[in-house]
Amino acid sequence: MKVPPRAEEITIPADVTPERVPTHIVDYSEAEQSDEQLHQEISQANVICIVYAVNNKHSIDKVTSRWIPLINERTDKDSRLPLILVGNKSDLVEYSSMETILPIMNQYTEIETCVECSAKNLKNISELFYYAQKAVLHPTGPLYCPEEKEMKPACIKALTRIFKISDQDNDGTLNDAELNFFQRICFNTPLAPQALEDVKNVVRKHISDGVADSGLTLKGFLFLHTLFIQRGRHETTWTVLRRFGYDDDLDLTPEYLFPLLKIPPDCTTELNHHAYLFLQSTFDKHDLDRDCALSPDELKDLFKVFPYIPWGPDVNNTVCTNERGWITYQGFLSQWTLTTYLDVQRCLEYLGYLGYSILTEQESQASAITVTRDKKIDLQKKQTQRNVFRCNVIGVKNCGKSGVLQALLGRNLVRQKKIREDHKSYYAINTVYVYGQEKYLLLHDISESEFLTEAEIICDVVCLVYDVSNPKSFEYCARIFKQHFMDSRIPCLIVAAKSDLHEVKQEYSISPTDFCRKHKMPPPQAFTCNTADAPSKDIFVKLTTMAMYPHARLRCMCTCNRCTFCICQNFLNSDLLQSVKNKIFTAVLNRLRARVAEWGAMLLADDEGSITHQVHAVSSVEDSIFMESSQGPLFLEARHVTQADLKSSTFWLRASFGATVFAVLGFAMYKALLKQR
Repeated sequence: MKVPPRAEEITIPADVTPERVPTHIVDYSEAEQSDEQLHQEISQANVICIVYAVNNKHSIDKVTSRWIPLINERTDKDSRLPLILVGNKSDLVEYSSMETILPIMNQYTEIETCVECSAKNLKNISELFYYAQKAVLHPTGPLYCPEEKEMKPACIKALTRIFKISDQDNDGTLNDAELNFFQRICFNTPLAPQALEDVKNVVRKHISDGVADSGLTLKGFLFLHTLFIQRGRHETTWTVLRRFGYDDDLDLTPEYLFPLLKIPPDCTTELNHHAYLFLQSTFDKHDLDRDCALSPDELKDLFKVFPYIPWGPDVNNTVCTNERGWITYQGFLSQWTLTTYLDVQRCLEYLGYLGYSILTEQESQASAITVTRDKKIDLQKKQTQRNVFRCNVIGVKNCGKSGVLQALLGRNLVRQKKIREDHKSYYAINTVYVYGQEKYLLLHDISESEFLTEAEIICDVVCLVYDVSNPKSFEYCARIFKQHFMDSRIPCLIVAAKSDLHEVKQEYSISPTDFCRKHKMPPPQAFTCNTADAPSKDIFVKLTTMAMYPHARLRCMCTCNRCTFCICQNFLNSDLLQSVKNKIFTAVLNRLRARVAEWGAMLLADDEGSITHQVHAVSSVEDSIFMESSQGPLFLEARHVTQADLKSSTFWLRASFGATVFAVLGFAMYKALLKQR
């Protein structure tokens, strides 16, 4: 039988291979093909099988003298192709060539394995292609160094991150529940109790500190994977690495870190309820002293699963901290909320480092993000489902903008003076309660400039800050308002900062109060952070309310007790009005009861027919009483009652009816006029 020098290209379908991937086999013949054709095939290959004859010493020597150097010349040193040595014609000899091949394998680390086979009787042919596939899908090179007989640093680093993510209680060991969870998410099957104990016994047998308190330590975890690789089961380690997002170079893949997330224009991004639960558990996991704050060491421990420290010192001046400057639980959630709002891709990346999709068993960390609807729809429907509102703080330099930002975090002037210049932040975020709802208010300090950029205009509410002690401070606020916000639908609030200082007249055509009145804005809000305790948060509640209800266009948000709104509200809610109304109702009802009792006594003297007639009259009086509410108008109609009787009782009815109707109609007219404005 004549064997052709070169076989045609063969494709092994995926459904007949253990790894379920198609395999294309390309044969090369030195007798028929040129070196250029060989170089082209090498550049397209994922794995190369170098075939030698086990009964031909010259063929074996050619492996190192020609083929391996030729292949290495055409590949980069850092990305060498995996090689499989194939000893053919094993049916012709009674001995093995492995003693000759082992030194070659030790010399060239790119050689994955060696397989002796026979093409004549098909011995080990299927194993040959299995190892070829395995060399591509589960290469040994990135994981293990044969010379030093230990895992490479990049592999140790990746497995250490995986261990820390899997150690959900952060006690330094993987207990049975954590090991079972790890086994299930990586291999879709839990371990039996006896199997778990067997694994621990193997570790105990080889290293003394591999098991502690019935849990697997990091050393034990790394030892197990070293053992898998040394025994040729590196596919186990690769399965774990790929489940946690690693590629063949042991880098986290872009698909893992940055899953697809579509964000339409005029929409914002927020964390959903499941994401906050995950972050809460992450905080609790690293808050070892249970003081509801992360110390520098605890924060450093949290970021060990990151390739770099993601937060700088400015974060401590962006969110709430305790007296020692440590980020509190509320500050921790606020910082994540800020990152999600400003840079959602970075938030996805950070959640990927923490293993969000793995620990929550979600497809990706994109499931942690809520994309809000278009703001135009919120304005049309006059309601919003958003929880984060952005406020741009605008004013001249040194007008008190930084004080406003830090006041949101509960810091007075004394604490603000301790902040280093290079640690200052242009953002501040904290929770604010509006009508019992918890919302996040994000303040952004906009630097002084002649014109604002488009990005600096986009926000939910604007806070225009001027210094009451600087006569030239308000002019900038007025100019920016007229340039960018006078004709927009973005609500604005003017804040008179440093109100504890002596107020001077502003060098502008009209006063700030008249300016607000002219442009139908709330009056200037006095504010100071020079207080003994935490500054007042009233302006932050007002800003958040305006951001939540921009359609309301509230004209008065004060408690000045001078404007029409305050006077009407105070009058309707006053104790005097309530007392008068209650006394009038009580007097009228007592008068009616007395009159009814008097009529009852008169009825006893009448005959039976007259009694029946009078009873119907009394019933008609009682049935005719209609009270809309305890605070509403009272209508009375008495039939079959003489004119003399009515003269003494209807006065109180008319008085109460008139007073109530006057108050209700007056307030209704005020509301109508307010709506028209």
